[in-house]
Amino acid sequence: MNTEVLVANDARSLTRAAELLRAGRLVAFPTDTVYGVGAPAFDAASVASIYIAKERPPEKAIPVLIADASDLPRIAASVPDCARALIARFWPGALTLVLPKRPDVPEIVSSDTTVAVRIPDLDLARALLRLTGPLAATSANRSGQPSPVAAADVMAQLGGRIAAVLDGGPCPGGIPSTVVDCTTSPPRVLREGALSLSVLRTALPDIQ
Repeated sequence: MNTEVLVANDARSLTRAAELLRAGRLVAFPTDTVYGVGAPAFDAASVASIYIAKERPPEKAIPVLIADASDLPRIAASVPDCARALIARFWPGALTLVLPKRPDVPEIVSSDTTVAVRIPDLDLARALLRLTGPLAATSANRSGQPSPVAAADVMAQLGGRIAAVLDGGPCPGGIPSTVVDCTTSPPRVLREGALSLSVLRTALPDIQ
């Protein structure tokens, strides 16, 4: 497979990336944290190809990226009050929330009753998401390898395995998002990333 490199400062590149994604092809793109590789969240076959490209263990769920909070009801069955407090403070941003999953979200995205969701704080990523709708997306690396922060990093690991990479330059963050499970009481941090526990407690004091 020939992996296209689409330069983000060309408006046609964004359109091309969206076209490929809507056709079920895999595209890597920058976020505020690291480069992700995405597929339409409701296209189970396309999401399955992420596991193949990354050599990702099948038991690991894939988060969903959305452009705006108004897209959340398409993915989450409900939004607990603790999640609303974190959303108000940290979205868009480097915070992934685990929420109750809508039944129509494919099992290959998440095999249990929850789903991880985030709004990236990068205009380019959100512009792409507005063209495609929610994307199942995870870091654009081979499983177990370093998360990519530049298009060249993506090509080194996934070149020939995905349809395209949208080159938007280096990611501003470089650290994966923090993951919080909002389906437990109290909510708990599953992975501490760009946002520390102490920062999260400024919005939600009982978070563990």
